[in-house]
Amino acid sequence: MRPPSGLFPGPTRPVYREPHPVNAGPLLAGIAAGVVWLTLFGALGRDLASYAWWTLLAAVTAWAVALVMTFIGDRGAAVGVALASGLGLSVALAFVGARWITTQDWPLW
Repeated sequence: MRPPSGLFPGPTRPVYREPHPVNAGPLLAGIAAGVVWLTLFGALGRDLASYAWWTLLAAVTAWAVALVMTFIGDRGAAVGVALASGLGLSVALAFVGARWITTQDWPLW
C-alpha cells in the first residue's frame, strides 16, 4: 500500500498488482516459438490429412508445454505459445472444413 499523503485523512484503498505481469517481450517470443513449432510440424505433412494430424499433435504438445510454463516458467511466453498454437490449429481445421465442404468427404480418415 502507498503511504498516505496527508492531504485526505482516513484510510487509503489498497492497490492490487499482478505478482507476475505478462510483458510484451516474452509474449512475442512465445508467439514466435509457437509459429516456428507449428511450421516445423506442418512441414512434415505430405497432404491435407497428414498436415492436419501433425498440426494437431504440435498444438497439443504446445499447449502442454504452455501449461507447464504457466506453473514453473514465464507466463508471458506461455500465453504466446498458447495463442500461436490455437491460431495454427484453427487454420488447419479451416482447411479440413473447406475440403470437407467442397468434396463432401471427410479428409482425415
